[in-house]
Amino acid sequence: MAGVVTLPPLREDLALHPGPEALDGSPTWTLHDPASHRFYALSWPAFELLSRWSLGDPAQVLASVARDTTLRLGENDLLAVLQMLRSHHLLVASDAAQTERLTAHAQATRMSAGQWLLKHYLFFRVPLLQPMRWLQRMSRWVRWAFQPAFWLGCGVLMLLGLVMAGRRWDEFSHTLTSYANWEGLLAVGLALSGAKVLHELGHAFTATHFGCRVPTMGVAFLVMWPVLYTDTNEAWKLTSRRQRLFVGAAGMLSELALASVALLAWSLLPDTPGWAPIRSGAFLLATTTWLLTVAINASPFMRFDGYFLLSDALNMPNLHERAFALGRWWMRERLFGWGDAPPERFSPGRRRGLIAFALATWLYRLVLFFGIALLVYHAFFKALGLVLLAVELVWFIARPIWRELQTWWQQRQRWRWNRATRRTVLLLGAAMWLLCWPFEASVRVPAVMSPSEVQVVVASYAAQLTSPAPREGQAVQAGDLLLQLRSPELEMQWQQAMVQEQQLRLQLEQQPFDERLRELGPALRKQWEGSVAALQGLSAQKDRLAVRAPFAGTVVEVSEGLRPGVWVPAGERLLSVAAPGGLKVDAYADESALQGLATGAVGTFVPSVPEEASRRCSLTRIDPVQLTTLEEPGLADAHGGPVPVQRLQDGRYAPVRPTFHLRLDHCASDGAPRREIFGTVDLAASERRSWLGDGLRSLLALWHREAVL
Repeated sequence: MAGVVTLPPLREDLALHPGPEALDGSPTWTLHDPASHRFYALSWPAFELLSRWSLGDPAQVLASVARDTTLRLGENDLLAVLQMLRSHHLLVASDAAQTERLTAHAQATRMSAGQWLLKHYLFFRVPLLQPMRWLQRMSRWVRWAFQPAFWLGCGVLMLLGLVMAGRRWDEFSHTLTSYANWEGLLAVGLALSGAKVLHELGHAFTATHFGCRVPTMGVAFLVMWPVLYTDTNEAWKLTSRRQRLFVGAAGMLSELALASVALLAWSLLPDTPGWAPIRSGAFLLATTTWLLTVAINASPFMRFDGYFLLSDALNMPNLHERAFALGRWWMRERLFGWGDAPPERFSPGRRRGLIAFALATWLYRLVLFFGIALLVYHAFFKALGLVLLAVELVWFIARPIWRELQTWWQQRQRWRWNRATRRTVLLLGAAMWLLCWPFEASVRVPAVMSPSEVQVVVASYAAQLTSPAPREGQAVQAGDLLLQLRSPELEMQWQQAMVQEQQLRLQLEQQPFDERLRELGPALRKQWEGSVAALQGLSAQKDRLAVRAPFAGTVVEVSEGLRPGVWVPAGERLLSVAAPGGLKVDAYADESALQGLATGAVGTFVPSVPEEASRRCSLTRIDPVQLTTLEEPGLADAHGGPVPVQRLQDGRYAPVRPTFHLRLDHCASDGAPRREIFGTVDLAASERRSWLGDGLRSLLALWHREAVL
């Protein structure tokens, strides 16, 4: 074999174990490197070569394989195995060149404290226990958990618990309210901690049951959040894929078994205050805990339980790396048509599945890492948060993309005009055209439509209704009595003011004849005039208790429950009267939506109720000053609306972001609604804008807002 006279010896600490059958039915083996605690899957040809490695002579090794097996291997096969052994440092360093290569590799992989922190601040492990002896002693006490009868019993308990919980579903669905006190929070913490400990013990005991060693258990910090972990890497020694699947699924199965018991316990525990924390914990174990476990651990897109389960189910070790290599090959072929052979040979169906899995994983990680970047930005003070945000975006998102672009550039001499490149250029040009072309811009903002003239009647005082309320849709004339209210408090204040005015008026009439009153001088008249003004004000307020129609129109809204004898609080909205005529629309836009808007623009109001028709209106006013309070509480997000607000001490709502009021008039009034209708308004901007420009403006606005804050 060219360049290789004698095969370098293998390291003596390596261990070889039988593996599961390959996809084509051929046998495999697993090579264990105890120094790095790594496992390498060996194909049948690689095993036959390694089993004769001690012969030393490449020609003798190939001849022995040809003589003793049906394989016909060549020098390239032996070179590939030799390269794999060298790249993973599985050979003995028998000369100076190999020693220098190992030294260079060690220096290249040595990281400074800053580099280590940069790479591991999002995820690192702290081993706490070496539990192997304890697991071996305790395994005999948990053998029942590996019997089919146990899991059949868990299924029966789950069905029984579901039936009993279904009979008390309203109570079951409202159990979360018990978490509002410290006892409920304590139960939540204990339930979560107990479930996670059981999860890891499930992995550990299952691995021990099948003869694998569990070297460490400890705590891993995921975005500074502590989670337990168990090292079950030795499960790769198992020849049975079924056993490896059990090891991977043991944690989730343990929590499901606990959930079945907890669900039944919730139904059987007494519903008393003393048992409330325990019932809350049982509810959490029966619902939230295992659902979170399945949602997180069952995901195959990160290296959690779901990934290893899928890897074992497909019998594909290093599933992510192999799928990613296939995905990169597929992407390059679609973009450039280089004609390279795929990194591995698979059936067409499996190849398509792996490519789709790679693309889904990339998309999932893009969203996940971007979310983590926002999380670390908001979790720390601004300066550190900005640095961590940049690190996250550069290291986990921009860096992989940049590496792929470097690969494309390094292969630029292979770029040729072909079907793939023409398609790529065409799609790229179309994308740039869509991004840069100045389309006719429009904005959509929340709005409310109402009659042009509406009078809302609000109770000025806490009062009692003494007359029947008008019907909704009733026509009224200007001055018609709508409601008659009575306020004992206002009546008492009016009587007191009237008595005081009479007393002061009498004293003022007697002042010329009474020396004591003459000493008060003009002050007495000032007091009388003040009492007269107060009495007139109270009389006007009494008159307002007789609510009259301000104009001719229609009663469009009447508060529920208005009948004689009912007390209404101060500020209560009682009814609304709308004048016949046109419609108006009040819209609320943030700063970004104001770009390019001008009075005279045409807008289309789209109601949120399907039975109402859309209407075209004209923008007549844009308030230059942002709102301090939102006049339409129905648009606030606190009531399910689209405008983010915060509640003020006086009960009103203030927009969180700068919000401006827009008025639209001259709306089509045929079949006009007689009450307020919520919806949105599509407004045409006066200038054309591109998607790329809008995106850049949004980024600059975000940067400016965050920099100022």
